[in-house]
Amino acid sequence: MGELVNLRRARKDRDRRRREDEAAENRVKFGRTKAEKQTAKAQDALEARRLDGHRLDSPADPEPSPDTSS
Repeated sequence: MGELVNLRRARKDRDRRRREDEAAENRVKFGRTKAEKQTAKAQDALEARRLDGHRLDSPADPEPSPDTSS
């Protein structure tokens, strides 16, 4: 004789597998861990500071006015 199957349990298992598959796809599509996001943000800030440190004129300084005593 065949194996008895509880249909309610089978539906729940099927739905659970579908949700897990969808979650796995979303992790691949959108996922970065919190630590990865924080590391990227810190790296961007460090690069911005390094770039600003190499500027010849700071952006807050007004441009030099042309010399009118010629």
